[in-house]
Amino acid sequence: MPYSTEIEKYLKQRRIGLGDRIRLTKKDRSYEGVLMPASVGDEGYLVIKLNNGYNIGIDFRGIETVERLKSGKASHAEPAKAVDAETAKKPQLSLIATGGTIGSRVDYQSGGVSALMSPAELVAMAPEIAEFAYISSIQSPFLKLSEDLEIKDWVKLARLCVEELKKPAVKGVLLTHGTDTLHFTSAALSFLIKDLNKPVVLVGAQRSSDRGSSDAAMNLICAARIAISDIAEVGICMHAGSGDEYCIFNRGTKVRKMHTSRRDAFRPINALPITEVFPDGRIEWLSEHRKRDEGKTPTLHAKVEEGVVLIKFHPGLDPGILDYYVRKGYKGIIIESTGLGHVHSKWIPFIERVVKKGMLVFFTPQTIYGRLNLDVYSNGRNLLKAGVTPLEDMLSETALVKLAVVLGMTSKPERVKELMLTNMAGEISERHTPEEFLA
Repeated sequence: MPYSTEIEKYLKQRRIGLGDRIRLTKKDRSYEGVLMPASVGDEGYLVIKLNNGYNIGIDFRGIETVERLKSGKASHAEPAKAVDAETAKKPQLSLIATGGTIGSRVDYQSGGVSALMSPAELVAMAPEIAEFAYISSIQSPFLKLSEDLEIKDWVKLARLCVEELKKPAVKGVLLTHGTDTLHFTSAALSFLIKDLNKPVVLVGAQRSSDRGSSDAAMNLICAARIAISDIAEVGICMHAGSGDEYCIFNRGTKVRKMHTSRRDAFRPINALPITEVFPDGRIEWLSEHRKRDEGKTPTLHAKVEEGVVLIKFHPGLDPGILDYYVRKGYKGIIIESTGLGHVHSKWIPFIERVVKKGMLVFFTPQTIYGRLNLDVYSNGRNLLKAGVTPLEDMLSETALVKLAVVLGMTSKPERVKELMLTNMAGEISERHTPEEFLA
């Protein structure tokens, strides 16, 4: 976005351009940073990126001086060097880039974000990876904000993963992804890929790569460590805490984004992490996991049903919403229920009616932690009679994804219910331990 005509003329006279490091003074205060493009609607403010990574806008009116300290050209990353022969001998990894901060770098002259689309560029961002692995290829089926992903995109990603996993030289797959819906995709790949033989490690970043507090490089390094380890799981590898000591790898069906911005936002739910992984390669196994088995041949379940929905029950919610989804042709509903598995008693006849019309209705716990038990109170027992199927301790997001996959396998109601209660990818815990709560 260009600045106002007045500001553009002022900068041109002083040979200052986007990406230059500048120092400006205003009312006895000095600001130093990189000149960024104007923000939409604020063309009268100079925008600079401070050393702490944050952008600030300063009203041009009243600015006393603007001094160029360094040309923006010097701030560009050096061209990545070709991968040497020794690196090429290391364990090979395939990377699938879908968008998000971790798969990008900031171009300070344009203010835009450029995708990393070659192995050499990626190694330049996290050069430590070249010490123990070789990212031999990067594919990008699409570049999207994760909130823009569709159910059909999960199938595209699963198909690519299966293709890479079948390659004998490839030891594992890294998948970079925006964090907002990362746990939906990890659940989807867990159900769509059958007979998994090697790791599929999803990884994102909560802080942009140009900020001093970025978690992008460390997350990627730790994810690469897991991807060459002796494991065959789909999961998410992200920061374990507020510091930079280590990451945790969580099972793809038992993980959830639990904070909007913290670097350790992804937490295991009703489970412990599979492992703690340190950038230097040390791995501390914390829970059971499937072992790498390169004798297996992974396969893809490519059919999914998009007519599924997740509803969060709350006081005052009109049960007529169920009829709406019946009219729209939906096949299954996941309801986030309160407590041990409850909704308002007036919902019961509505649920019974839509079930008789062929709608599949499942309950998950709104509490996130814990297991449903509809046998405790009369409300729950009546819901069971109405046709509700409670899904144990399954996460709501995981249940939604699983229902889409299961309905792609069969349309027979009893078989759907049976499969929804079958532990396919570690989504249902047989028992809970005190250590799992808020782990």
